[in-house]
Amino acid sequence: MKIDEALDLIAEIPDFPEPGVLFRDLTPVFGDAAAFAAVVDALAEAVGDVDQLAAVEARGFVLAAAVGYAKGLGVALVRKPGKLPAVAGRVDYTLEYGTATLELPVGAVRPGQRVTIVDDVLATGGTVAAATSLLADAGADVRGVAVVLELAALEGRAQVPGVPVHALRTL
Repeated sequence: MKIDEALDLIAEIPDFPEPGVLFRDLTPVFGDAAAFAAVVDALAEAVGDVDQLAAVEARGFVLAAAVGYAKGLGVALVRKPGKLPAVAGRVDYTLEYGTATLELPVGAVRPGQRVTIVDDVLATGGTVAAATSLLADAGADVRGVAVVLELAALEGRAQVPGVPVHALRTL
């Protein structure tokens, strides 16, 4: 399957998680083996020369695990709060529709390690900026961000100046 066909499977869910938000749901892509393979292959090409991937809970975990397997890379899991026994860092951030918190486990990355963040959607950039901050505070060298979908009107890239962002589709 071609990447454009795979990305055409992304569903749009109006008024979720609250009125006025148009949620982009990758579940149909994950559920179609050929579409999922096309997305993973395209993200693997976008990752570049790095030592490790980082993934943001939860859809980022699915994508980064598959890309990591394809590229022979490990994955640092950036988690929602309360899921880790030992936290290296914690950051609160703003979303398009509220606030959230992310945590990085102790030992998830090594100082100097070159990392690309993999996630599903880049919207306002709060999530990717929070993950970038956590990884940098732990000593990682964040080399890029690879996402399936970027909502350009929300200007999320501006939240990570100097970090290259690669989106498979930009709306």
